[in-house]
Amino acid sequence: MQKILISLFILISCGFNNKNIMNENVKYEFATLGGGCFWCLEAIYKQVDNIISVESGYAGGKTVNPSYKDVCTGLTGHAEVVQIKYNADKISYKEILEIFFSIHDPTTLNRQGNDIGTQYRSVIFYHNDVQKKIAEDIINKLNSEHIWTNPIVTELSPYTNFYKAEDYHQNYYFNNSQQPYCQIVISPKVEKFKKHFKPIIKTIK
Repeated sequence: MQKILISLFILISCGFNNKNIMNENVKYEFATLGGGCFWCLEAIYKQVDNIISVESGYAGGKTVNPSYKDVCTGLTGHAEVVQIKYNADKISYKEILEIFFSIHDPTTLNRQGNDIGTQYRSVIFYHNDVQKKIAEDIINKLNSEHIWTNPIVTELSPYTNFYKAEDYHQNYYFNNSQQPYCQIVISPKVEKFKKHFKPIIKTIK
C-alpha cells in the first residue's frame, strides 16, 4: 500500500502542476464511485481541489429511489456510492481514480473492513467509453505491478442512474466527526489522504 501511495502521489503532483489554468470555459463532468461506506469516500473527495460537489447516494440496483434501509438489506442491488462533479479542465478522471484506488481496498469482494455486503462493493460506474477505458487501463496497470497480494475485483458497470441518499448522510463526516465510526474508520483514511496528497487538498468551509 505504501508503494501505491507514493506512486500515485507523484503522478497526481505532476498532473496538477501541468494543468492549464487559463481556460475560461469550465468543463464539468461526473464520476460515480463505490468503495465501501459512502461516508468515507465523501469525506475524502470533498477535500480535493477542483471537485465542485460530492453527494452520497445509491447506484447500480433495480429498485427505484431506494431508502438507506432498503439498500442495507442487500436485496436492491445498489451500492453505496458518491457522485462527484468536477472541473475536467483542472482535474482528470484518471487522477480521480488514482485517489479512489489509494483510499480503499479494491481486492476484497463485497466488503470493506467490517462493512460487508454487496452494497459495500468496490465499483466504478463509468459515464462513457472514455471513462471505461481509463478505468480498465488503471486496473490492468495496478494488477501488473502486484501492489496487492490478491487481484483487483472492482466492478466496472455502465452508469444508469443515481439516487441521492437521505439528508443526514450528506457531509456526514464533517457533521459527525466525533462519532465512533468516524473516529475509528474514517479519520485514519482522511489522515492518510492528507499525508500523501497534500498538493490537491482544499480548505473545507
